[in-house]
Amino acid sequence: MEPTPTGRDRGPRTVSAEEKAQARQVSLRRIAGLFAPHRAALATVTAIIVASSVLAMASPFLLRHVIDRALPERDLTLLVWLVVGMVAVAAVTAVLGVLQTWISTRVGQEVMHRLRTDVFTHLQRQSLNFFTRTRTGEVQSRITNDIGGMQSVVTSTATSIAANLTTVVATVVAMVALSWRLSLVSLLILPPAVWLTRRVARLRREVTARRQRELADLNVTVEEGLSISGVQLAKTLGTAPALIERFTASSSRLVDLELRSELAGRWRMASMSVVFAAVPALIYLGAGLPGTAGSLSIGTLVAFTTLQNGLFRPLMQLLNVGVSLTSSLALFARIFEYLDLPVEVAEPARPVRIDPRRVRGHLRLEEVTYRYPGSDTAAVAGVTLDVPAGTGLALVGETGSGKSTLAALVGRLHDPTSGRITIDGVDLRDLRLADLAAIVGVVSQETYLLHTTVRENLRYARPDATDAEIEAAARAAHIHDVIVGLPDGYDTVVGSRGHRFSGGEKQRLAIARTLLRDPRVLILDEATSALDTETERAVQRAFDALAEGRTTITIAHRLSTVRGADQIAVLDHGRIVERGTHDSLMGRNGRYAALAA
Repeated sequence: MEPTPTGRDRGPRTVSAEEKAQARQVSLRRIAGLFAPHRAALATVTAIIVASSVLAMASPFLLRHVIDRALPERDLTLLVWLVVGMVAVAAVTAVLGVLQTWISTRVGQEVMHRLRTDVFTHLQRQSLNFFTRTRTGEVQSRITNDIGGMQSVVTSTATSIAANLTTVVATVVAMVALSWRLSLVSLLILPPAVWLTRRVARLRREVTARRQRELADLNVTVEEGLSISGVQLAKTLGTAPALIERFTASSSRLVDLELRSELAGRWRMASMSVVFAAVPALIYLGAGLPGTAGSLSIGTLVAFTTLQNGLFRPLMQLLNVGVSLTSSLALFARIFEYLDLPVEVAEPARPVRIDPRRVRGHLRLEEVTYRYPGSDTAAVAGVTLDVPAGTGLALVGETGSGKSTLAALVGRLHDPTSGRITIDGVDLRDLRLADLAAIVGVVSQETYLLHTTVRENLRYARPDATDAEIEAAARAAHIHDVIVGLPDGYDTVVGSRGHRFSGGEKQRLAIARTLLRDPRVLILDEATSALDTETERAVQRAFDALAEGRTTITIAHRLSTVRGADQIAVLDHGRIVERGTHDSLMGRNGRYAALAA
């Protein structure tokens, strides 16, 4: 596979792109839309919250009657009923709290599930260009760290707002009912609380954005430094100390960011605790002043201060929700940025219905041109080819001539910038991606094996394949004898990225996996490049037999593997400069003959 003009960024991540993402206005309506499918459940939770909050307000009034009437009058019957009422209120509110938690947590987890699956599904639809320019660790960080960081907000925000707002309103109403004058004194704390909360919210949003960028960098370091390929590279180049230093520095910056975030919240909490503690003291002082002494009963004073103390927790939680929601906007921005990515290779709006088993495999390329994003030079320019069903086309040329790009276009890993590609007269862009994958099979020089058994790696191509079919494909690819010689045969775990096998063995496994799908069009992109000469001959014989009735496109640097192709196209800078059979091209003594020399 040839390198594309847009190489993968391996250096430290620049902040500019991330800052732009964080600066985007995240619509609260869009966030609320995540909860739209759960309106009924949220309405039930809200009703439970209102009932629980209103019911809880009965306790201070019951307490006032205990102090002002039951105890002074030694009315045991009234005292018993008041105590029973207080216990009943506590028991009912506790049960309602459990029910509320169950429903709200379920709703939150379903929203989280939808976010995770939507992001994963949307990323699966992205073209290779996206993954070429995006670090793998960055993608993983968005799905795990960013969505994970949103969990507390998503699972508890709606219910927390409803519960605490209802509690605050009910408490204030109860306080006013007891004494409107004392209520005015108590509510003086709201302006400084809101002001301080807004400051903390802005700080946390900034810190959250920086923390998520740092976590992404940490993920990239782990993914690049602890994969088998990364470890091998580090050991052979002696870069392990530099990787450790990079990881340590990133982790240290995370510690600092977490401390800043937590201390900002703790200072606010400490300040508000002092304010809330001062208000009851002022109330007691005011109640004892000569001008107001005797105007309030002891029961009213105790009930009021109880309510005032109870106001602290829901009010602070309500303000905390604002802080969490504001800081989480940075996370929502990063997630929505991925969800808003345009799909370059999309499913057709009105796909042509086709039975892959009935496809003949007549392939045509009509004036196909393709430019990689950000490149001014066409990787493929004005290519026209006609490959009749069941014939073989070979693409040859120097590195960078556009061979692999052309193969990627046939597999619809990219869409042409102009022109079109058809199979049996149907434009590839009009076929469902699943149908195209069943029609076109690709074996490239870069073989990727899953960390599972040999059998499951082969069955990944066709989940309904029988063991006999898997074995037949392995025999055809000349890898069966190698597999049965493993400790557990087909049930042997291949290891991370298939490092248990040699390059040639991995490619033969990839060949077997592709052949298991029995595609009508087969693309072999340097598929035998890692094989020794003897094995290459054996696999080539298998390909020759399997190519009967199958359209085959072969890309090779070793011209010995394409001598028997029905037609050979020589590419240079994305254009076809020669075309013909091996003998006719050799007779011209042109570019092909120079490559064969």
